[in-house]
Amino acid sequence: MELGLTTFAERYPAGDRPAPTAAERLRQVVAEAEATERAGLDVYGVGEHHRKDFAASAPAVVLATIAGRTERIRLTSAVSVLSSDDPVRVYQEFATLDGLSNGRAELMAGRGSFTESFPLFGYNLADYDELFEEKLALLLHIRDEGPVTWSGKFRAPLRDAIVYPRTDDRPLPVWIAVGGSPESVIRAGLLGLPLAIAIIGGEPARFKPLVDLYHRALAEGGHKRQPVAVHAHGYIADTEEQAIADFYEPYALAMSTIGRERGWGPMTRAQFDGLRSPQGSLFLGTPDYVAEKIADIRDTLGLDRFMLHSSVGTIPHEKVLRNIELLGQKVAPQVR
Repeated sequence: MELGLTTFAERYPAGDRPAPTAAERLRQVVAEAEATERAGLDVYGVGEHHRKDFAASAPAVVLATIAGRTERIRLTSAVSVLSSDDPVRVYQEFATLDGLSNGRAELMAGRGSFTESFPLFGYNLADYDELFEEKLALLLHIRDEGPVTWSGKFRAPLRDAIVYPRTDDRPLPVWIAVGGSPESVIRAGLLGLPLAIAIIGGEPARFKPLVDLYHRALAEGGHKRQPVAVHAHGYIADTEEQAIADFYEPYALAMSTIGRERGWGPMTRAQFDGLRSPQGSLFLGTPDYVAEKIADIRDTLGLDRFMLHSSVGTIPHEKVLRNIELLGQKVAPQVR
């Protein structure tokens, strides 16, 4: 099973610490990716957002910088908001990244959990689902060898076009990222694409029916088994007390800020404690505790990859590096 980390390059204040600048946070992200490789982990992902509290609006650029500093880890978006982007340009960016990284690039496509990119790039939120479906179809068509002749509703048509550069030796890996929508899971299965599930609340075990639905859709589409991944919030420290002390305040601030925009109440300590319980969605605590919890969700859902998202709130950089070290040196050997 592959293990790794993801980030959105979050930049929130914490306690008496001001939020880092976007440039500072991006440099930290590159250093954290280097630490991920040193720790013996398998994958590092950078998400796409277009708002003040996230510094990573151009994942391919950040991942290309990381490619020049690493040799082995897979490099993925987490996710690319394909609905508000141009599939031609997205393919070019990640095919370029694949060449720079010697075949380590992956593209994780999603509809987007935030909406800022739609008005920013001139799209109507009323077309949310239709945009993703059409653009995903075009992206997969571009990925295939041979000229592309295509027309759709949201983009100028293509006629006998081949998009360059191409990836060497293999098609560009494309994953579908979902947040719990059965329709999205079925789409991934029918297309025969790997599935990544974001689990940021509730009980991870409740996603088992979705994974089963995905496998049935794969079979219906005539496809062989594809990898399944989970992206989840969490943090590892040498003691449970240290993990809570480091993580709770930044996490509660970030989740309360996002929640306020969506009509949720502020995060309480009781909610936090429920999330970090054995049945909860937060993978937080000592290496032994987190390893056991990852192994449980691996066995329950039949996972091939687990990606820990520790930077939900802005934790001091040196503590994030220690978290990465513990994930690689203490958690990963137990899980494997």
